[in-house]
Order: sequence, then C-alpha cells, then structure tokens
Amino acid sequence: MDGLRLDILANAAPLLLEGLWVTIKVSLLSFMLALLIGLVVGVFRSKSEFHRKLLAPYVEVFRGTPLLIQLFFIYYGLPSVGFTLNNYTAGVIGLALNGGAYISEIIRGALVSVCRGQQDAAFALGFSWGRSMIHVILPQAISVAIPPLVNSFSALLKESSLVSVLAITELTRVSQLVYTRTFRAFEVYLAVGALYLIMTYTASYFSSILERRFRVSGRLH
Repeated sequence: MDGLRLDILANAAPLLLEGLWVTIKVSLLSFMLALLIGLVVGVFRSKSEFHRKLLAPYVEVFRGTPLLIQLFFIYYGLPSVGFTLNNYTAGVIGLALNGGAYISEIIRGALVSVCRGQQDAAFALGFSWGRSMIHVILPQAISVAIPPLVNSFSALLKESSLVSVLAITELTRVSQLVYTRTFRAFEVYLAVGALYLIMTYTASYFSSILERRFRVSGRLH
C-alpha cells in the first residue's frame, strides 16, 4: 500500500476546480430555470382542478421516470424529430424540467398551506386573482417553501453529476478523467465527495439564514 497520496490531489486540483466551477454553473442555471417552471406550474395547479389535471402529465412524467433517461431522450432522442441541442443545453434543460416538476409540488403545497381566508380577504378588497397571489399569498407561502426548495437545490446539485454522461466536463466527469490518468480512486473520489458535501452544506447554511430572516419579517408584519 502506498498510503494517502496528497500529491495526486495537488496535481489534479486545477482540473477539479475547473470541474467544480462547471458544476456550480450548471446547477445554478438549472435551478433558476427549474424554479421558474416550478413556480408557474405550481401556482396554476393550485388555481383550479382544471389546471391541476391539465399540468399533471408534465409533473407525473418527469417525477415518474429516471433523470438519466430524460437526459438521454433530450440529447439523443430529440434530434430524431428535428430538435438538436448541444450537450450543455440538453443537460441544463433536462435538470430544469426534472427539478421543475418537484418544485411545482413544493410551491403548490406551500400555497395550499396559506389560509383560504387570506385570498377571500384579498378578493373582498378588490384584488384580482393575480394581484392577490403576488401581494398576499406568495409572500406567505415563500417562508413555508424555503426549506424544501433548498433540499431540491441540494438534490439537483448532486444529480448534476449525471450530465457527465453527456460529456460535460463537470466535477464528476473530471474526476473520471483524473482517475484514468492516476488510477488512484480513493484520493480522487474522496476529494470529489468532500467538494459535493461542502456545496450542499453551504446551501443548507444559507437556507437557515433565509428561514430566520423570513421568520423575523413575519413577526414584524
């Protein structure tokens, strides 16, 4: 046994950091798009039974099939019907559509948790459905949705490793390349696991800060 070879990590650090940056970019871009999709779908699914059933197929398909298959379908399947995307775009869209399906249920649940009387009071004051949603319902639902939304971001962050199958040189893909050069699986994957842990812990830390601020804001109002 050679023992722990820290020099392997020192030499691979530039490549790992480059892959880490790509992972962060892909995850943030995918999550922002997923949040937008989830917000729109969640809000409309909470509006009426008709909208809930209309948008149900999207939610069920993307929650009921593996993300890996969705990525393969978007990148390799869609070109067969005339939609060709580069690997980076396909990866971001795949992660966003998958994440958006889960986030839509988080948003819908948070909206349902707000007392029905709040919306009735907004209507009594002459607010339209849209205005009551923006000014009354959503601000209250956000504080409820923050913890599960952060969990969704952490899950998406870890699931972004799957875009390595599309030859995107994110952190997991880089670790595979480093391993094929060094054959030191222990050091390489220990370092990669630590980097993912740091990222998810950071997300959880900021989540706790946001939760405290929204609680204080709620008390002040």
